[in-house]
Amino acid sequence: MPRYYGIYLDVQERLGIVFGGDAHEGQRKVNYLLECGANVRLFSPDDEISPLLRSKAESGEIEWVNRKYLPGDLAGAWVVIVADTSSMDTNEAISKEASERNILLNVMDVTPLCTWIAPSLIQRNEVTVAISTAGSSPALARRLRERMSDEKNCQCLRWADMGPLLADVRIEQRTRDLKVTPNEWAASITDKMLEIFETGDSDAARAMLVEALEVHDSASRV
Repeated sequence: MPRYYGIYLDVQERLGIVFGGDAHEGQRKVNYLLECGANVRLFSPDDEISPLLRSKAESGEIEWVNRKYLPGDLAGAWVVIVADTSSMDTNEAISKEASERNILLNVMDVTPLCTWIAPSLIQRNEVTVAISTAGSSPALARRLRERMSDEKNCQCLRWADMGPLLADVRIEQRTRDLKVTPNEWAASITDKMLEIFETGDSDAARAMLVEALEVHDSASRV
């Protein structure tokens, strides 16, 4: 089992191809590619495409090719996902073409044919947390995702709500050339700051963060 290198892909305005348009995995993969700004081409026979994906094709949100895979279909793709894995011959043919074209490929639940695997994702505002078991236990990844998404069991995602504020202060820090290390940045984001932010006083929380960064900057210049 390979040890996968964790990475987030920028698919904005790049061609993502999905094979299989069922109402479950195919639909989920198409929707996520669209959410991330990809141009999506779906290969799915007419009797297998979900009503939602048919509607997206009719409205022009995605390009729909009314058939299964044929050699050459991967031309121009940046990333490919095989959601319909019912034919191992097709899976292997797509894998061979992806390898020849040097295209990123995910064949769902057929890890040996993948050049990347999809983690279990938790999203809150601009924060995305990815959980992977290297393909060894999707059920464990799902259980961890469920627990982390449950605010009764895990409080860590409360911090995600502060994302826009932190991004804004980061711009100020760079503009003012405040000398702050990554460790000092992390230490400056305190529980007290989060509590103040959650009361609705984002200005006070921001001021507290900026002051902490200024202290670190002053110390670095002594």
